[in-house]
Amino acid sequence: MPASKAISRVDTNARKLDEMIEEATVDCYDETEQASGLYTMIEENRTVPFKTRILGFGVSVVAIEMGDDGSPKAVSERGSERQLISVTDLPLPKPPPAGAEWIAAYRRWRSGQ
Repeated sequence: MPASKAISRVDTNARKLDEMIEEATVDCYDETEQASGLYTMIEENRTVPFKTRILGFGVSVVAIEMGDDGSPKAVSERGSERQLISVTDLPLPKPPPAGAEWIAAYRRWRSGQ
């Protein structure tokens, strides 16, 4: 694929993510409200459970919760063990689960903060 087409696709994806961020944060006054708006979109559009790998171990992501710091956390389980991991650090499987585009939007928003 020529470089210009690859750049175009990235730009389109970035534009789409920016539109999603705008949709989720349009009425928000500060960073905390913006994070909450994006969390809401992740919560409303995600499909759990889904399987992924964290540090080489297979886990199931069974929920997305708002962490004490106001950021979305994935609840991962392996056997009887549970662990919260920031969605910014969550490895997504291929193909990604439904709603993963909202995790990508959150990551893009967070990287701009």
